[in-house]
Amino acid sequence: MLLDGGGTRRSVSPLAPPGVYAPQEDTELLAGALYDEPVPPGADVLDVGTGSGALAVAAARRGCRVTAVDVSRRAVCAARLNALRAGVPVRVRRGNLFEPVRGESFDLILANPPYVPAPGDGSPPRGAARAWDAGGDGRLVLDRICGEAPVLLRPGGVLLLVQSALSDPGLTVGRLRAAGTKAAVIRRRRIAFGPVVRGRERWLRERGLLSGTEDREELVVIRAELPV
Repeated sequence: MLLDGGGTRRSVSPLAPPGVYAPQEDTELLAGALYDEPVPPGADVLDVGTGSGALAVAAARRGCRVTAVDVSRRAVCAARLNALRAGVPVRVRRGNLFEPVRGESFDLILANPPYVPAPGDGSPPRGAARAWDAGGDGRLVLDRICGEAPVLLRPGGVLLLVQSALSDPGLTVGRLRAAGTKAAVIRRRRIAFGPVVRGRERWLRERGLLSGTEDREELVVIRAELPV
């Protein structure tokens, strides 16, 4: 369930083939922040890590000029198809994070990156896991966004980013402020553990990322604005 341009809830069912991240609670939370944001028609919007393209389509429905980026070939195809089904123009590019849009600038950047801490040897995730696995501290992509997104914002431009409390939102806010933006958490939601967190719950508790009594995950949306 996402939101339409007037802020009312309505059912949407973007296609998300195997290997493509399907819209979930984090998508909905970020969509709510998008529709609270006073983005004028014609604004240039970047949806980085677009997955199925649900957020890109939502921004395009508001009359924005939207570019969507994903490293996954399947996600790029899905986003193009979902924009076509919705009847809205979205420029979709394949590439690693901001690489396809170097030299461009945007009024709004949307980011729903991988943010779940993952056990392993530190090597980059592969396949579908690229949509959620984010290294031992969950910050494999978050730290890159904190450093690189502000450079692509126009004066007065805004970054809206969703992440889990498991991957230290306070650190994200601090790094975005250090990059010259005014950053703060603007939305929170507690949700039941999804299959990824359930599958590594014991490891997360052993690492101290989940307390012994926590039975829900907190999601947050962070808003970072580049001063004029």
